[in-house]
Amino acid sequence: MKNILLATIGASPQVLTETLYAIHQSGKPFPDEVFVITTLSAKPLLTNGLFRDGHMQALINEYQMPDFTFDESHIWLIEDELGNPVDDAKSIEDQSYMADFITRTLFKLTRDPKVALHTSLAGGRKTMAFYTGYAMSLLGREQDTLSHVFVDDNYEFVRDFWYPTKAEKWVAGKNGQGEVDISKAQVTLAEIPFVRMRTSIDPSLLSSMENLSFSQTVALLNAGKSQTLTVKLNPTAKTLETLGVEIKLTAKELAFYLWLHQKGEVGLLVDRYFEDTPEHSLSFLTQFSTLSQDPRVFESFGITPEDFKEQNFSNIKGMEKVFLQPVCSQINRKLRKALPVAAADKLAVLSITEISGQRYHLALCSQGQLDDTALLIGKQQ
Repeated sequence: MKNILLATIGASPQVLTETLYAIHQSGKPFPDEVFVITTLSAKPLLTNGLFRDGHMQALINEYQMPDFTFDESHIWLIEDELGNPVDDAKSIEDQSYMADFITRTLFKLTRDPKVALHTSLAGGRKTMAFYTGYAMSLLGREQDTLSHVFVDDNYEFVRDFWYPTKAEKWVAGKNGQGEVDISKAQVTLAEIPFVRMRTSIDPSLLSSMENLSFSQTVALLNAGKSQTLTVKLNPTAKTLETLGVEIKLTAKELAFYLWLHQKGEVGLLVDRYFEDTPEHSLSFLTQFSTLSQDPRVFESFGITPEDFKEQNFSNIKGMEKVFLQPVCSQINRKLRKALPVAAADKLAVLSITEISGQRYHLALCSQGQLDDTALLIGKQQ
């Protein structure tokens, strides 16, 4: 059995040497190979401390640790949907990329039955630890373990503490205050029990997870609990929520979705005269104005928020296809990115070609969908 250690690391690369030290001292299986998940901004701290400054090799030499494979190629940077490294994972979108990357990485590492995976969630942002623990619960097998490492309070945030040395060694203390002898530090490896759900997931469903996002995986697993797809639209938060997944929409997208929903199965017919009448512009902006006063959206219809409020519609333009088509595409893209295909298709904006033009309507307003889809709209504030 090959033993692999996977660690999530943020701005404190010492977590890795502490974890290796703790595993070695505990007598637990020592890793044959080590991998790290981190961000672009944190990587230099990791490579400088471990390789350039030699703390990793010093640990290995001092405790005569078994050989293991770990170099810069084993440091995996969290990537966005285009494969670009995420800098610091501070934004909501970056958090989503983090969740997807961690889930897919764990899927790959747990695919080989001859690998025992030890995952440490001691480093990185709190959300990184959450996603790692959650993914382990989904994908972890009997031979896999999850752990957290921690040190005495006096040695936390001590810049020059990487592991307890055998000989007395004094360094600047926490936040540079005083001095501490790092040979006296206690490092504890706490193994975290977790529910292993992998065996209860249908094998065909499990195999499809490799190409799904974190949110899609959550939604797919939740989809089996009910025959009715409940959709919650929150005008205040500007979100669409279903199957335990919250999808952030812009005010324009949510207003359009609500507006199209009001049109029911008949939907919106875009014919040769569509852009000549301001009727659709007026009704859409009435919906939009309850959510936002963004002047850019009003300007796309040749009007200002102030003119609209005062009902001065002399300059208002008809809704143009260059406005309509992108907003439909943006909504559908967000749905398909966050949800399994079957669920996204039930909520998508549909475009059907007719003799007189294109008809747009929500899939959930189709006759066949009405019985198994429930839409709840929150109060607008």
